[in-house]
Amino acid sequence: MSGQKESAGLMNLAESLVSFGKTQGADEIEITVVEGMEFDVDVRLGKIENLIEAGSRYLAMRVIKEKRTAFATSSDLSMDTLQRLAKNAIRRTEYANLDEYSGLPIPDRSTFDPASLNIYDPEISELEPEKKIALAMETEKIALVDKRITNSHGASFETKEIKTYLANSLGFEGVYEETVYSLSVGLQAGETDDKVEDSWSSSQRQFKKLESPEDVAKKAMERTVRQIHPRKIRTQNVPVIFEPPMTSWLLGFLFSCVSGMAVYQRLSFLADKLGKKVGNEKITVCDDGRMRGKLGTRPFDSEGVSTGQTTVIEKGMLKNFLCNTYSAKKLKLRSTGNADGAGVGPNNFYLQAGEISPDEIIKSTTKGLVLTRTIGHGLNPVTGDISRGAFGLWVENGEIAYPVSEITIAGNLGTILNQIDLVGNDLKFLGPISGPTLRIQELTIAGE
Repeated sequence: MSGQKESAGLMNLAESLVSFGKTQGADEIEITVVEGMEFDVDVRLGKIENLIEAGSRYLAMRVIKEKRTAFATSSDLSMDTLQRLAKNAIRRTEYANLDEYSGLPIPDRSTFDPASLNIYDPEISELEPEKKIALAMETEKIALVDKRITNSHGASFETKEIKTYLANSLGFEGVYEETVYSLSVGLQAGETDDKVEDSWSSSQRQFKKLESPEDVAKKAMERTVRQIHPRKIRTQNVPVIFEPPMTSWLLGFLFSCVSGMAVYQRLSFLADKLGKKVGNEKITVCDDGRMRGKLGTRPFDSEGVSTGQTTVIEKGMLKNFLCNTYSAKKLKLRSTGNADGAGVGPNNFYLQAGEISPDEIIKSTTKGLVLTRTIGHGLNPVTGDISRGAFGLWVENGEIAYPVSEITIAGNLGTILNQIDLVGNDLKFLGPISGPTLRIQELTIAGE
């Protein structure tokens, strides 16, 4: 990554281009410069299959003239190229549709130190490529010790170091650095006609908080071998327990339904539900971009709007949609600091934890399914309907009885939000979208 002098140069570049765009007739202009370093190694059966170490820089530009918008990007950061790009973008606004909702956000002028968010780890510069490769190799090696594991889909270690600069013609200037480390492994177990597979991964902002190769390998092994010799079950309606990765998947679907972009386009079944009850009192969902050290944390969004905490659902009541500036204007709301490029993205979007342990949730279930993995499509945000191929563990009399496969889960997100009767105490922020174990009173499991 660049030093302080070069970083100041990139900020000056963005500011200069903003000034140039104004002189060329832009009413408003926004410049984003992103520079990054990435390292990614994939190993399989003790050999390197893919190795990437690369740096990149690019600039993104948004210009608005007479309520008409044009975009441009470039990886060539020479001023001559960028000024030519700006001129062309301003010229292209003549061919864009007039849109009364276009425009940049008004800066809030608050001061905040991005370093206090703890999303950048200086240790990344001391981590040698040999160490990164060794971590992936070690993870796979440990996982293959278990003789029930018959094959490996490979292990990966990845690092990202990113610095983002943003300046616009309304006076906003901001810069922040972030790092991400990821370690993962995918495994296969079982015989020729009875193969099962699963994986585990760990991602963190700080290298010291990353799960060890032993922990990642052990979790991947446990998740894989517990599925050996799956059975088929008959079609029935039963309680379904979502493990945290499955809760995160469900919350990802919920996020797509509370996105302001989907709401104003009438692509969400929640579009007319603001201020109304959409779930039971056990459900409180928040989005928070200021949680220290978390993977979805950032000081401001891609438009320079400060992030913060937004309560989306509070004890079952839909309190807020998540918006960028454009969708907020369309819906006559405010931006929630969730701009992500030209769309809306999560910061740290999560379901608040309950007070019961995952083991207690299973023990309290007479008969049901622990959902461990889904495949396929089958999510309809317009209706909230869900239908996905699934894998899981069957529960009998409060204990795991056997694995099951060749099933489909079917239900509706609106119904699910009202039928969540138990919420676990095991919330961990494994990614930008996270949730604890939860139990749904009843879902349709389609089998034989």
